Amino acid sequence: MSGHNKWSSIKHKKGAADAKRGRLFTRLVKEVIVAARDGGGDPNMNPRLRTAVNNCRNANMPQANIERAIKRGTGEIDGISYDSYIYEGYGHNGVAIMVEALTDNKNRTVAEVRHIFGKYGGSFADNGAVAWVFEQKGLITVLKEDLDEDEFMMAALDCGAEDIETDNPDCFEVYTSVNDFHTVQRALEDAGFRIDQAELTRVPNSTVKADDVAEKLLRLLEKLEECDDVQKVYANFDISDEVMERLEQN
Repeated sequence: MSGHNKWSSIKHKKGAADAKRGRLFTRLVKEVIVAARDGGGDPNMNPRLRTAVNNCRNANMPQANIERAIKRGTGEIDGISYDSYIYEGYGHNGVAIMVEALTDNKNRTVAEVRHIFGKYGGSFADNGAVAWVFEQKGLITVLKEDLDEDEFMMAALDCGAEDIETDNPDCFEVYTSVNDFHTVQRALEDAGFRIDQAELTRVPNSTVKADDVAEKLLRLLEKLEECDDVQKVYANFDISDEVMERLEQN
């Protein structure tokens, strides 16, 4: 897909995507709670919850943790209530950045995100400042295993996929429209493909060259992702393979 999320690709190469298991579990649990709260506790009747539960299982989260999160969402047991917020800003070279958060304290989260932008060379912006740069899409990663690339691509398109990226050495990245996301996910599962993760993502429609500021920009993005309330970070930049190799060696 033209203008795919470079930040996701870089995290995969560096092995830095949710490197801390506890942080990953926290983010997954929050999504289960909100999904169950908004759509009910039955995964068969709530596609968002079904996706969240599958992602938890793929991350080897204990079933008891998943069930407890669902009950917290439906109110069967007491728990913290989370709300969704989006924050926007700019990184080095004017790179557009969007931050998705789930938090029980908006004032705390906005203060932390604003502080990180300022401390690591970015700038916090008003809502709507960079949202136009990104388009929301469904993203389903399917384990490559021994799959034939051409055959899989034809099958995914038949299931309703819009586009398929093959650069990831372990997974095919299947993009869908937001409306078709759960339908395509179900079709791929029914066809017998092993789904590693499924989520809504934001794809930039243009990118900014960032070779000269790569190290500083990546540090800003990593610090944003380390914020406990942050679920996802998106940025519209591109870094050459030569620069990435140099950064990986350091």
